[in-house]
Amino acid sequence: MAKKVAILLAEGFEEVEAVAPIDVLRRGGVEVIIAGLTKDPVPSARNVKIVPDVSVDELNPDELDMVILPGGAGGVEKLKHDPRVERLVKAMEEKGKYISAICAAPTALAKFGILEGKKATVYPTLVEEIKPAVFVDMPVVEDERVITSQGPGTALEFGLKLLEKLEGKEKAREVAKRMLVKYD
Repeated sequence: MAKKVAILLAEGFEEVEAVAPIDVLRRGGVEVIIAGLTKDPVPSARNVKIVPDVSVDELNPDELDMVILPGGAGGVEKLKHDPRVERLVKAMEEKGKYISAICAAPTALAKFGILEGKKATVYPTLVEEIKPAVFVDMPVVEDERVITSQGPGTALEFGLKLLEKLEGKEKAREVAKRMLVKYD
């Protein structure tokens, strides 16, 4: 049975940080559900509109293996302050499922209490906003079932790490090779 992941989009999301992981995961056979705060098309930071498959209200954490929060300051602020997003992320944590965030989005995980005592990374100017996490200056950081990444330039590596966690290192290497991306 295919693994199932939800990526949460809010107006102002960072295009590369959403689309690169969606692309990598789908190439690896993972079912990716694009969830918006509503079902309306979601404009990105540079006004690329993505039509969500569902609204966040329709997501069931029991049916998901992972949740992904892309960056983009405007989108992250909306995700951070949406109680439905917080409930979903906390439910994923309680169920021992993967939680992932890139760029500014780890600040939402910090706000939700997910990063306490964990190693994490974030966009370099936001390090103070992920405390009490232990900041690690690496493109992708994994601590237990929380995976964080730094920004647009790390989005492919982030997507490949997510694929590795869901489908194994060989699948991630296979997808990386087909995409002409180096991945160990």
